[in-house]
Amino acid sequence: MKFPRPPRISQLFFLLLFLILFLMTEYRGSDRIVAAVNGFFRADPLTAVSSMLAVKGYLPLLFPGLLVLALSLILGRFFCGWICPLGTLLDLATGRIGKLGPVRALQGSAKYWLLLPLLFASLFGLNLAGLFDPIAILLRALTFFFHPLLGETARGGWKSLYGLIEERRDFLDPGYHLLRDYLLPFRETLYPLAFLSAFLFFLVLFLERYEKRCWCRRLCPLGTLLGLVSRFGPLRRVPSKLCPDCRACREHCPTSFDRELLQMDECILCLQCALNCPSQRVRFDFRGMRPEAGPVMERRVLLGGLLGGFVLARTFRFREPEAKARMLRPPGVREEGEFLEKCVRCGECMKVCLRSALYPAFLQAGPEALYTPVLVPRLGYCEYNCTLCGQVCPTGAIPDLAVEAKKREVIGKAVFDKNHCLPFAKRVDCIVCEEHCPIPQKAIRSELVELTGFQGEKLQVKQPYVVSELCNGCGICENVCPLEAKSAIEVFAVKDRTPLPPPADAPSAPASQPPGGAPPDPYAGGNG
Repeated sequence: MKFPRPPRISQLFFLLLFLILFLMTEYRGSDRIVAAVNGFFRADPLTAVSSMLAVKGYLPLLFPGLLVLALSLILGRFFCGWICPLGTLLDLATGRIGKLGPVRALQGSAKYWLLLPLLFASLFGLNLAGLFDPIAILLRALTFFFHPLLGETARGGWKSLYGLIEERRDFLDPGYHLLRDYLLPFRETLYPLAFLSAFLFFLVLFLERYEKRCWCRRLCPLGTLLGLVSRFGPLRRVPSKLCPDCRACREHCPTSFDRELLQMDECILCLQCALNCPSQRVRFDFRGMRPEAGPVMERRVLLGGLLGGFVLARTFRFREPEAKARMLRPPGVREEGEFLEKCVRCGECMKVCLRSALYPAFLQAGPEALYTPVLVPRLGYCEYNCTLCGQVCPTGAIPDLAVEAKKREVIGKAVFDKNHCLPFAKRVDCIVCEEHCPIPQKAIRSELVELTGFQGEKLQVKQPYVVSELCNGCGICENVCPLEAKSAIEVFAVKDRTPLPPPADAPSAPASQPPGGAPPDPYAGGNG
C-alpha cells in the first residue's frame, strides 16, 4: 500500500479545512460565526497586494497574505503545492483526464498579460483581482452553484423518500437533521450568476485536458505573483537541469520542466522529482547555485500591463444612473469607491445573509462591480439584529459592527410611490409596511386623512409616510408590501450614509412631518 507523501498530506489537510470552514460559514442558529473560510482569503497574497494597492494603504486584516508572500521569497511557491485547495482538486482530477499537449497561445508571457493589468488596475483604483483569484473561483462555485444544488437535491430526495415510507419516516428524522444542521445550506436560494460561477470552475478543470496544472502554470494570477517573488529567492533545486542519463523528472513534475532547465518561478514545491528520483540525486537546497535564466518578462509585457490596467480602470466604471439609484450595499458600507477597492468578490456575505437579501451584482452595477453584493429588498431584507455579513468579510469591505452600531447604519432610504400605494391609489387602508418596520420609533408612520371616494363619498384613510431621519433602508417595507411585482414603497441608495443618531440622542419629535403639516419629508413623497 502506497502512503501519501508529505505534500499530498498537507494538500488534503488544507482542502478538508477549506471545506469545513466553508460549511461553518453559515447561519446555524448562532448570532456569531466563530470560524469562517475568510481565513484563506486573508492568507492570499493576491488579495493582500491588490487590495492594498487599491486603497493605497495597509490593511491589518490581510497581514497573513503579506506573510505568505514573504515566505514565498524563501520557500518558493509552496502555497500552490501544499495549501491551495483549487490546486489540490486539480491534482486529484488530472490523472483521470487525458492530455492533448500544451496550448501554444498560453505559453510564454500569457500569465503576465493577466496578472499585470489586474495589479496596475488596482493601483489606479479598480480592484478586479478577485474575479480570477483561484480561491475566489472555487468558493463562488461552491457558494452559488454546488452547495445550493446539494441542498435542493437533498431536500427533494428526502421529501420523496418520506412519501414512500409514510408512517415509518420518523426513523429517518435523525439522519435528515444531521444533514440539515451540518451540511446543507440553511435556506434555499437561487443565485443569478450560479452558472457563470460553475463555468469558470469547469473551465479551470477543462484546462487539465492539455497539461498538468495548466491553469496554475499558464494563467493563475496568484501563482504568477508567487512565481515572480520566488524567482529571486535562495531555494534551488539540485541539479538544476535534467540528468542526461535519466530525465525522469520531466514525467513526474506537473509544472516546471517544459524546458531542460527547471524554472523556479513555476516550481510548486510538490517534491515529486525528489520523491521519485531513481538515483536519489534530486534535492532542494538553500545554498544551490542560481541557474541561468533570462529576463522575467519582456519590456513590452510590462508596458502593456501598465497600459491595460489604466484602460481597465478608466473604461470599466460606467454605470447607468437608474441602476446606480438601486445599488444598495450591505450595512456599514459608507463609500462606494472604498467598498469596491476592498471587495474580493468571494460571496461569503451572500452565503450567510439571514433573509436572502444579498445577491451578486451583474450588469446593473457596471463591469467594475461584477459579483459584488447588492441588497435586493423585493427578494429579502436586512435583518435588524443581524451582523453576519460583516463577520465573514475577509477584507473589511463590510465592517464587522456591534449589533447596536449596525442598527444605525444607513443602507438607503424608503420612498413611497403614490401611484401604486393602496391608501393613495385605491383609497383603502393598508399599514403593512408600518407594522413591519423594525425601528423602535417607527420610520414609517401613518396619519388619518379625510378623502373623497371615487363615488363622491367621504372617507377616512390611513396614509403612510416615511420619517427619513429614522429610516435605515433595511428593505423590510419593500419586501412585505402586499402588491404583486412592483412594490409601492422602494428603497433607494443615498450619497450620505452617515449612521443614524443613537436613540437617546434622537429628537422626541422628528423634523419631518406628515403631509399636510410642516414642510413634507422628501422621502415620504412619491409620484402623487
